[in-house]
Amino acid sequence: MLPLTSDFTYDIGALSDPSAVHSFNGIRRGVERECLRINPEGTLAQTPHPQTLGAALTHDSITTDFSESLLEFITPPETDADKTLAQLADVHKFTLQQLGEERVWPLSMPCFIKNEAEIPIAYYGESNTGKMKKAYRIGLRNRYGSMMQAIAGVHFNFSVSDSLWKLLASQQKAQPTQDWISAQYFKLIRNYRRTCWLIPYLFGASPALCRSFVAGREHGLDFKQLGKGTYYLPYATSLRMSGLGYTSTEQSSLRICYNSLDNYVRLLRQAMYQPSVRYAGFAAGEGGNYQQLSKNVLQIENEFYSPIRPKQPTNTMEKPTDALATRGVKYIEVRALDVNPFSPTGIAREQIDFLDVFLISCLLMDSPEFTAERYKETEVNLNRIVLEGRKPGLTLLNNDQEVSMQSWAEQLFAKFGTVAQLLDKAYNSNCYSLAIEREWQKITDPDKTFSGRWLNKLLAEGDNAVVGRTLADTYRNEIKAFDYTYKSEADFVEEAAQSLIAQKDIEAADTVSFDTFIQEYFARPPQN
Repeated sequence: MLPLTSDFTYDIGALSDPSAVHSFNGIRRGVERECLRINPEGTLAQTPHPQTLGAALTHDSITTDFSESLLEFITPPETDADKTLAQLADVHKFTLQQLGEERVWPLSMPCFIKNEAEIPIAYYGESNTGKMKKAYRIGLRNRYGSMMQAIAGVHFNFSVSDSLWKLLASQQKAQPTQDWISAQYFKLIRNYRRTCWLIPYLFGASPALCRSFVAGREHGLDFKQLGKGTYYLPYATSLRMSGLGYTSTEQSSLRICYNSLDNYVRLLRQAMYQPSVRYAGFAAGEGGNYQQLSKNVLQIENEFYSPIRPKQPTNTMEKPTDALATRGVKYIEVRALDVNPFSPTGIAREQIDFLDVFLISCLLMDSPEFTAERYKETEVNLNRIVLEGRKPGLTLLNNDQEVSMQSWAEQLFAKFGTVAQLLDKAYNSNCYSLAIEREWQKITDPDKTFSGRWLNKLLAEGDNAVVGRTLADTYRNEIKAFDYTYKSEADFVEEAAQSLIAQKDIEAADTVSFDTFIQEYFARPPQN
């Protein structure tokens, strides 16, 4: 029998009491959805970020990621999941109305891109802040290549209410101070790292990619070919999360610790100021030439790739580590989600319901601190799942033992069922129990996973480019037919105009040269 991964550290019965359970109502969620702009024939759009969408630097809900062609849609934190999805739909509708004949690519792995030179780096204006964002992206291109940066994902932001923190603290006879709350979020993060292999198994949707993505690259993977230009792995779930995607050889030597906020901040800061032999050859401001922001292992904290991040909103030009050190963890950002190709907006309510249960379970379960060996297991397990997660008889590592993935999942889902009942009671619904039942079917039948469904669709209908392009056309028409829910077209037009004004104000406010700005930014002593 597989040993229990984690036991609950809280009295679930007491949490289910009518006087207590309402505290779970305050879950706050936000979504960040990335998507490439493409031409009607399925190639990457080369046009600048449309001015009618506003300024990518200052717009609250419509921006860009690495590339001018890589849109990012952001929703604010809300306690109503349906409202979050409706807000995301509003952003999609307005954006598609501004794109002319362009579409948005409905998959995580990029469309056909002939070469990396076709991927334009995002432009944020002529302010020092805008120039810094561009220089950082030039550094990413030089360090990792642009193709990897053209991958799209969905980030899920999650936090719980102050009333729940008070309730949980009372069970532990503690005070819900910010330090205590941060420690609880890190407890959640450790359990997430132990079990986040479930996320790409259930929701990974990138078992295939365009052959152009790996052209000229050593990858060591035994791809099968479909159609003219699609490579796939028969049991893969998320090539986006594999060594082909968000990974870095240089970062593999980092031992970022999730046992406490202090250690996490200390080690990230250390990586920001640790010289890198690999990147020493790229200019970092010499003679005004910025091929990267610095010659260190990390240019800035956000360069560190992780399937989850502790977050605290930053003030103007405040480093993320300073924000965490001075004000603690405000929310966590789940970064292991592929774009859902079965949803016009890239994420569906069924996923949010499961993620609520999954993350609350991670919070309520016992969470031992990591040793180096146990942390390494989390990376091994994630890699096995993304490359061959649907393989019959797959095993994972648990405390140095090879265990059946299905057996481990069964144990976890028993705990999820308990938490789902708790949340159903809090929200006076049955959506959470239904979510667990629905996702469990994917454990027993891998063909019901997103990756299984998508690969079967490709095998039946054609290669990735053809099916992706057809789906982009379909979703373009569906999204344009949406009704606005929380914002009108006039609201978005006004927000775009205000964001352009805000960008000009930032540019006008600069009082020092870009060189001085960068020197001052990195010379600023760490806070707290």
